[in-house]
Amino acid sequence: MFEFIRTHQRLMQFLLLLFIFPSFAFFGLEGYSRLTDESGVAKVAGQTISKEEWDAAHRQQLDRMRQVYGNQFDAKIFDSPQARRAILDNLIAQRALGAEVVASKLVVSDQALKQSIQQIPGLTKADGSFDDAQYRVLLAAQGLNTKTYEAGLRREMAVQQLNAAIQSTAFAPRTVAANLSDLNDQERTVQMLNFKPDTYAAQVKVTDDMLKAYYDKNGPRFETPEQADIEYVVLDAAAVAAQSAVTDDDIKSYYEQNKKQYASDEQRRASHILITVKKDAPAAEKAAAKAKAEGLVAQLRKNPGDFAKLAKANSQDPGSAENGGDLGYFGKGAMVKPFEDAAFSLKQGEISDPVESDFGYHVIEVTGIKAAAVKPLEAVKDEIGGEIKKQIAAKKFSEMADQFGNLVYENGDSLKAVSDKLKLKIQTAAGVTRTPNAAAGAAVYNNPKFLTALFTDDVIKAKHNTEAVQAAPNTLIAGRITTYKPVAKRPFEEVKADVQKAVLAQEEQALAVKAGQERLAQLQAKDDGSGFSEPKVVSRVKAEGWTEEAFNAVMKADTAKLPVYVGAETRGMGYQVYRISKVEQPKVVDAARRKAEQEQIANALSQQEALAYLDYLREKAKTKLLKGAATVSADDAAK
Repeated sequence: MFEFIRTHQRLMQFLLLLFIFPSFAFFGLEGYSRLTDESGVAKVAGQTISKEEWDAAHRQQLDRMRQVYGNQFDAKIFDSPQARRAILDNLIAQRALGAEVVASKLVVSDQALKQSIQQIPGLTKADGSFDDAQYRVLLAAQGLNTKTYEAGLRREMAVQQLNAAIQSTAFAPRTVAANLSDLNDQERTVQMLNFKPDTYAAQVKVTDDMLKAYYDKNGPRFETPEQADIEYVVLDAAAVAAQSAVTDDDIKSYYEQNKKQYASDEQRRASHILITVKKDAPAAEKAAAKAKAEGLVAQLRKNPGDFAKLAKANSQDPGSAENGGDLGYFGKGAMVKPFEDAAFSLKQGEISDPVESDFGYHVIEVTGIKAAAVKPLEAVKDEIGGEIKKQIAAKKFSEMADQFGNLVYENGDSLKAVSDKLKLKIQTAAGVTRTPNAAAGAAVYNNPKFLTALFTDDVIKAKHNTEAVQAAPNTLIAGRITTYKPVAKRPFEEVKADVQKAVLAQEEQALAVKAGQERLAQLQAKDDGSGFSEPKVVSRVKAEGWTEEAFNAVMKADTAKLPVYVGAETRGMGYQVYRISKVEQPKVVDAARRKAEQEQIANALSQQEALAYLDYLREKAKTKLLKGAATVSADDAAK
């Protein structure tokens, strides 16, 4: 159980994303009130969920899964009636929770909302401040404004508060956790007898009829995927910036207004010898420290070149003594005030009298001076030009994004209009497939969201443009198919050699399984440990090197009477017979892992608490499934 959770975290995240509250998946919509004839698909707390909202939630779910799983994402999982029903369940759950938030008068403060927004990646400037302009551009690219987005986020945060309050009440009994951990740690001593497929190669007789039958039955294995040659245009920050003209006057004006940004204050480099004494030390201690500092000054007046040597021998500043007292360059405000005043009043090479600070007495030598300076305009011209372009592009992107979408839609069978109007290059790509191609890497046209829009009937058959698709923040793409090649089955003669190998492997596997099962039956009737491999110990936390089939067979075996024999077929690897001779608990257990397992159990219980609470809220909100839900589900099932 625990190993499954640890090794399948991405799957668990998928389940949580798909089923926010899985109780609906178990109880189904039949648990709601009977279907009514009202418009929409469901009614919760007097509010109707429309079919459009359901469809939008379905699209959003697809987008989230593409972002999480990339090339591994299979859209077919979400095209089933069950998946669409689960998404409707989520909408109903959100509405029921939202109604309870209102009834309970839960409020999210402006400060909490602000902190949540400021944590969004990519909205922090180089100086650490919040990039409000980029925030608005990001929302505009998704068709949102700040008011709409922040209202939705406030509601979502309130719902999270409510859910967290319920889940935090759960705890895991120690005895339950201990029993499950014992089962997890249980060790079984196992030997294996392996029946390999290639051992039976000589017994296989492959005929042409067998090859043809395999070819006909496994047609998809011998198909070339659908492909398309495409044209596409991309609107991104670089394209906008390229059209953002910046004049010399703009650069000069910016430079004059931000001159301080390109100025550097005077800096001093100094070395010091510190004789420490506490600020509130007795007068005698202070006098002794000052006298020692004065003695060092007297030595340095005679031999200034001994500063580093005397600092190493006498300075009580551990950070600089080993470096001969060197503190490097510093500006005003970096040192305590008495030290700073003395250092900035000395000439280069001059040594100070003892300077008192809260740390004690300093003997200071200025070893370098960098005068205050302002970088000339020519030195920062390119930097300023780039910054101005960035600012212009941020403001201009939203406007161009609207034009981009409109031009792509209004000129449905050509990209020329959007290319000419917005000065975007029409690019091409060949052999594009429905799912992302690893060979295309990070190419913008290889984006899963764009590929989904590209491989639709409207684009394939009618040769229309795709809609404008957001492939990344501040990146829109639209395209069209110029040449389409549907799925095609390769001729039998072309793939005959591959079919021959597949049939041979299949027949060898079948013979290995038959032989293994016969031997298993004999061993179950009469114990015989001869011919088995050396014993190995396996447990649910020590499963390295085991196939899933073999591991499950061994760990599920009834070990009430030992030895016990079980078998497992491993695809392509034949059949294995396992002899389990010992079952015991380890003498030493992993306390940290057991604690983590107890936390996992507590989390599972907290989810159950949330499920029960949601069932209550569902009833409280008088949830009803409307006629539209049944109609849509029937349509989905017919596809």
